[in-house]
Amino acid sequence: MDTLEPPRQSSPPSTGFRKTIRSHPLVFFFLLSYFFSWIVAAPAVLSVWGFIGGDYTIGLMLKQWIGPALAAFIMTSFLAGRPGLQDLRIRIRRWRVGWPWYLFVLLGAPALILLGILVQPGAVAGFQGLPPRFLLTYLLTFALVFIGVGLPEEIGWRGFALPRLQPRYGPLLGTFILGVVWSLWHLLYFLTPDHGGGPRSDLAAVFTNFFLFCLMVISLSVIFTWVFNHTGGSIFMAALLHAAIDTPQLVWAPLFLDVGTSNSTAGETGYILALLIPFGLLALVTIILTRGRLGYDSKQNAALDPDQALAHPVS
Repeated sequence: MDTLEPPRQSSPPSTGFRKTIRSHPLVFFFLLSYFFSWIVAAPAVLSVWGFIGGDYTIGLMLKQWIGPALAAFIMTSFLAGRPGLQDLRIRIRRWRVGWPWYLFVLLGAPALILLGILVQPGAVAGFQGLPPRFLLTYLLTFALVFIGVGLPEEIGWRGFALPRLQPRYGPLLGTFILGVVWSLWHLLYFLTPDHGGGPRSDLAAVFTNFFLFCLMVISLSVIFTWVFNHTGGSIFMAALLHAAIDTPQLVWAPLFLDVGTSNSTAGETGYILALLIPFGLLALVTIILTRGRLGYDSKQNAALDPDQALAHPVS
């Protein structure tokens, strides 16, 4: 299996601001991710709340690419140049992993979400039935979510940040840090009607949902790290898992009353719980069974902090 260690290369001495960036790559990556994403998404939120006119939904749609992905490419280019970008592209294309991981990602994750829906009171009674061409709709939506959401986010979160967090803080604490940052990055979404927010929403309920959402994302981060470490740092598999988790909210969660219903605080709560319940339990079991290692092998996956590798080039 390929290792997660980025290619080493010689780099000229850095001074001043460049040295500061090299010393704190994660800080600058997170700052760039937030800045790029929020600056394109902010007009949509301001429009919803009536501060400006016009429809800026496109900003929310571009938030992933003009955010984590762009920040990852910029920081990788700055830190490692062409060899670093090549390594990033290789891990984006790394699809040759064991078939059990495809089963877990493509079938297991959606099954867990369905279980999380069905255990909620009234979910079975509120099922609306499958619409025509359900499977085709699901597959097309999955492809769009993979390209528009899963891939760009994972280029940043798992492509750039996680390989640097794990050697420095350990797999569990590193995953927790990434989970918190990843959660807070979504805050603007909860100020829009699509996530139960908006000027006429119950803000207490919205922020309760956001708190539950943060717990859910931290739980998911544990599973993402576990999959990432067992698939040779595959950004492709992380993006597939991301799409497998997001697509049900758009396609079949709304088929159950009060679960995933658009423009509904209760629907948002229902879908968050549909993920938090099963993935929270799975994350806890994974932490216990792996003793917090989450499949991380310091020798195989990250013999050196990627940035320390740059600081100590091989001849």
